[in-house]
Amino acid sequence: MSTQPRIAVLYEHPEWFKPLFATLERRGIPYVPLRLDEHFFDLNDRTPPAPVVFSRVAMSSFLRQDEHGIFYAQSLYSHWEQCGARIINGNPALAVDTSKARQLSLINSLGYATPATRVVHRRADLPRAAQGLRFPIVVKVNIGGSGAGVVRYDSMEQLVQAVADGTTPTSIDSVLLVQEYIPTRGGRIVRAETLAGRFLYAISLTTDGGSFDLCPADACMVGKPKITIEQTRIDAETTQAVETISRAANMELCGIEFMIDDRDGTRRFYDINGLSNFVARPLEVLGWDPHEQLADYLLEVIGAR
Repeated sequence: MSTQPRIAVLYEHPEWFKPLFATLERRGIPYVPLRLDEHFFDLNDRTPPAPVVFSRVAMSSFLRQDEHGIFYAQSLYSHWEQCGARIINGNPALAVDTSKARQLSLINSLGYATPATRVVHRRADLPRAAQGLRFPIVVKVNIGGSGAGVVRYDSMEQLVQAVADGTTPTSIDSVLLVQEYIPTRGGRIVRAETLAGRFLYAISLTTDGGSFDLCPADACMVGKPKITIEQTRIDAETTQAVETISRAANMELCGIEFMIDDRDGTRRFYDINGLSNFVARPLEVLGWDPHEQLADYLLEVIGAR
């Protein structure tokens, strides 16, 4: 195999991708790591860093850096694509990943249930948008990650007071979601991972409801409330649903999350996450390491170039 890098990995978090890099090195796949937070590009430079670029842009990067690269990456990918590069989870995927409103609209368009949701762009409109929803409700930022920017309100009065006090969440794109809080059956949500539009595995995450941060990867587990993570099976209908959603979202690698509404037993999808770090301790939880399947897919894409 050529020692010239055939793939570049654009990433932001210094810890999250160590398992990916270790797999690439062990498999002998030449790659170049590119830190998004340190990156700039010359519009006159028509040579991409590698024929294939793997996007690992984290929506939660705004939590770590005021000058985050979420929107910068879209301009960068457009430039590289015009220079002939193949971007895995590129701009079509980012268009969905950067908007929870788009995600839920997409899921609804496919005929799958989501939590009842209204979308606003002004804080003052939150109470009006919440009318007719069943309390408690949550206000969510449109671009979030790791549970950031999700606040529960148990009454209209509480929401109105928060608006008056200016304490409701603010999104980096000024878009907010007002959503019914779903009491999950057994306090359990399911995250199904897909690769190349096909179901890979599913895990259940069970909490006491005290946290909205359910990231299951190694680097996410430090200092968070206790979460029970187990491999779980999903039925054929749900498998078809997650595969359909991932393909419609143009995400070659993604995690799709859903819950069972304890009020009526409805399966409700609520998140499409284009950045999958896979589950922590995969050999313990799954009995196998999904990074191997990911490496196989990357080699397939590289070979197609």
